[in-house]
Amino acid sequence: MKIVLINPPHTAIGSRVPDDHLPPLGLLALGGPLIDAGHEVRLVDAEFGPMLLAAAVQDALSGHPDCILIGHSGSTSAHPTALEIARMVKHIDPATMVIYGGVFPTYHWRDILAETDVFDFIVRGEGEATIVALVEALERRRPLSGVAGIAFRDDLRRPFATKPASTIADLDEYRIGWYLIDISRYSYWGGKRAVVMQFSRGCPHLCNYCGQRGFWTRWRHRDPVKFAQEIAWLHREHGVELINLADENPTSSKKAWRAFLDAMIAENVPVLIVGSTRADDIVRDADSLHLYRKAGVIRWLLGMENTDEKTLALIRKGGSTSSDREAIRLLRLNGILSMATWVAGFEDERFRDLWRGFRQLIAYDPDQIQALYVTPHRWTPFFRMARDRKVIQLDARLWDYKHQVLQMTRLKPWMLFFSVKLIELAVQSRPKALARILFHKDPEQRHSMRWYTQMGRRVWFREVWGFLARDRRLKDGPTLAEFWGAPQDEEEESMVFGHPARKLTPPGIAISPSA
Repeated sequence: MKIVLINPPHTAIGSRVPDDHLPPLGLLALGGPLIDAGHEVRLVDAEFGPMLLAAAVQDALSGHPDCILIGHSGSTSAHPTALEIARMVKHIDPATMVIYGGVFPTYHWRDILAETDVFDFIVRGEGEATIVALVEALERRRPLSGVAGIAFRDDLRRPFATKPASTIADLDEYRIGWYLIDISRYSYWGGKRAVVMQFSRGCPHLCNYCGQRGFWTRWRHRDPVKFAQEIAWLHREHGVELINLADENPTSSKKAWRAFLDAMIAENVPVLIVGSTRADDIVRDADSLHLYRKAGVIRWLLGMENTDEKTLALIRKGGSTSSDREAIRLLRLNGILSMATWVAGFEDERFRDLWRGFRQLIAYDPDQIQALYVTPHRWTPFFRMARDRKVIQLDARLWDYKHQVLQMTRLKPWMLFFSVKLIELAVQSRPKALARILFHKDPEQRHSMRWYTQMGRRVWFREVWGFLARDRRLKDGPTLAEFWGAPQDEEEESMVFGHPARKLTPPGIAISPSA
């Protein structure tokens, strides 16, 4: 079959402000298995430009495909754009099947299929095995009820979902369709040729606000040696300079992560690695952090979420302020940059709470911070806790963690917004931070900090302008449950933990389209 993958242009500030673009790993992960199954696959990456939606749809339909697959990593905030693309496709060519995947449609499949008929199928959970099975069933006209992990409308036009798919036990079983893109077009970190990869999927921790933990169901990792070999191949054959790990928690297994570090060091390629992990894993690995840097790790985003112990307990973070502070110290000692995430809005904060958070961030002394707003997802336990809170932002495109979406009773939106912006400004502009940006002895880290500061400044001003002139907020909006629907935390795990699926190709690393 002829299949086109569409990566919608994303509206988030983080997508539009930087000059860099990263490839859509999720779609490439589907493209590889589809090609191996004998299908003709093409990618339209509408992030470049960004493309006008009409142009992206025209490009996608130009070869008269049988199926169009739409997906985006910014799942909830990308949904309105994905919906508009699907409507345009169906308006021009109603016979083209539209398949939709990602975190948001995995859980909101009932609503989506009930509200519109522009999506023919929804893939729920991991897509590599499911999409191949679905396309095969369509091609051979087999009963769709036998394909696990999909949702569609039955003969009576009612939303229907098949049984959940099994997780992929062997993450090396399906190759990524790198050959669907021109890797030289993608960059990060201030112009360095870059791609997104995953060493692992899932997270073993129980943070009750996380929208990713249940989607992947269980934590699993790739073969450390094969993963390092693929990175080395990307560098040697395609000039890749930086890997952005999309993992929630790649360091969960000390043994597996150490094996990967050793394999990367053995490959001896000058590739930088950035990603996110937990502070307590950094503290755990204090004796081997020098190997992190030797293997190429240059920055870790530490998902600290908050600096208040009561809030950390509320969201079941499982960490502590002491381990957060120690992790930042250890990273700096080993030449690795730290970025601390700090989330406002978990509880009904007051100015004094924000002031306390600011002072603790100063005490942590991270190299960079990323201030976010709590954004509850219907399939998480935190959604049930917050279900009666008022929603002030009805535009789903702004449910991107960079906009306040829940009402506070003690602080008006402008009070919280400008407090957060001032905290960002003060933390990033303190003398220690400026000195590192200007005089850091490591030129690579100096470059990265200057790049992040330049980009952060542009984002900061864009956010202020958006708050004052563009974004609209409600004073008395619906409750969270009224807006999104009833809690779904009983369905949080999107898949069942199963055995390896049928292999399409021998395990190993494919290094060319013909392999």
